[in-house]
Amino acid sequence: MGVVCPVGNDLQSFWSGLCAGKSGIGPVTHFDTTAYPTKIAGEVKGLDFSQYVEPKEVRRTDRAILLPLVAARMAMQQSKLDMSKENPERCATIVGAGIGGISTLEAEHTKLLERGPGRVSPFLIPMMIPNMPAGRISMEYGLKGPNFAVVSACASSAHSIGEAFLHIKCGMADLAVTGGVEAAITPLAFAGFCSMGALSKRNEIPEKASSPFDKKRDGFVMGEGAAIVVLEELEHARARNATMYAEMLGYGATGDAFHLSAPDPDGAGAQGCMRIAIGNAGLEPKQIDYINAHGTSTDLNDKIETAAIKKVFGEAARTVAVSSTKSMTGHMLGAAGAVEFIASALAIRDGVIPPTINYEDPDPDCDLNYTPNSAVKRNVRYAMSNSFGFGGHNACLVLGRYESSAAHK
Repeated sequence: MGVVCPVGNDLQSFWSGLCAGKSGIGPVTHFDTTAYPTKIAGEVKGLDFSQYVEPKEVRRTDRAILLPLVAARMAMQQSKLDMSKENPERCATIVGAGIGGISTLEAEHTKLLERGPGRVSPFLIPMMIPNMPAGRISMEYGLKGPNFAVVSACASSAHSIGEAFLHIKCGMADLAVTGGVEAAITPLAFAGFCSMGALSKRNEIPEKASSPFDKKRDGFVMGEGAAIVVLEELEHARARNATMYAEMLGYGATGDAFHLSAPDPDGAGAQGCMRIAIGNAGLEPKQIDYINAHGTSTDLNDKIETAAIKKVFGEAARTVAVSSTKSMTGHMLGAAGAVEFIASALAIRDGVIPPTINYEDPDPDCDLNYTPNSAVKRNVRYAMSNSFGFGGHNACLVLGRYESSAAHK
C-alpha cells in the first residue's frame, strides 16, 4: 500500500495522523483565492517529486500523474514483488481519476489564448488525459496485463479496486496495481465547485470545516492525493510469502439513475451497492465491524448515507462502528475510495477505528456511532468502505482479516 495525502506523505504518517485525529485542512496555497468564497482545502505539502521521478520528467508531468507515481513506488517497494519472476501479461494496472490533469489543461489553455496555438505544449494531451496514471505506472514496472482507468467521479478509485478484484477473480490477472488520484485544487476546478455551492465556507476555522454528520456542516472540503495498492490472487501471494494486510472479499457497484450531483433521496443505489458487496463477500450485515463512510460533510450525502446504512443493517446499524476519514483528509474526489480502502485495511490490521473529527453538534438525522473525535480500539474482522460519485455512481468494497485457515483450501 502507498498513500500521499493531506494528512501524510507515506503510509505510516498517514495512519498515525488519522488515528491521532489530525486535520490536513488549511488555507489554499496553490493559487490566489482572494476572489473565491472558499479559501481552504486539503493540500499535499512537503513532497519533493524529484526524489521519485527524474527532474526533467517532473517538469513535463502533471501533478495528477506524479502523485500516483509516488504512491505506486511506495506500494511496489512494500510489496517486495520481484518483477523478473512475474509474467508481465498477468499483471494488471487499473488506476482511476475523477478529473485528470486539469492543472495542465488550464495552463495550456491560457497559452492558447494569450500566445496562440503554436505555443501549446506537445505534452498537453499525455499530461492531461485521466488514463495516463495507469499508463505511466504500467511503463514504470513493466506491467503488460489489463491496463485502463476508471472515471466515475468520487467513486473512481473504489471502482478501480473493485474491477481489479474482479479481474483477479475471473482469472485475467495474478495481481493488480490499483487505486486512484486527484490533483484538482486549481483555479478552474475550484471555481466550478464554488459555483455549485458544494464547498464549505468556514475559512476562519479550516481544521474544523470538514465535519461529516455534524449539524453545522456546510459543504465538503476539497482534497488532493493518491493511493495505490497491490492486490494479489491468494495462492500467488502465498507462493512468494507476501505480507498480507487484509483480504478483499466483496465488491458492489450500482447507479442511482437520478440526478447529476444529488444522491437518490431514498438512498436506493447506496443500499443496493452495500447489499451486493456484503453478499458478494458471503457475509451478513451484522458481521461488519467497521464502515468507512463516504461521509462528505454535505447535507444530503450524510443523512442519506446514514438512512441507507440503517436500511441495510437493521438493528446492527446501532452497533457497527462508522467513521468518515474525510473529516481529516478532505474529499479527495477520485482518490478518496482508495485512501479509505487503505484506512479500512489498517483498521483491520491494528484493531483501531479512526475517528470522525469535528463531530460536536449531532444532527438528529445522523444518529449512528460515528466514532466521534477520538480513535477507538476495537477488534475489526470485517470492514466496508463506501464511495458515491456525481452522476449516481456507487461503489462498495468489503475487506476481512486474512486468516490462514481451512476455509481457503
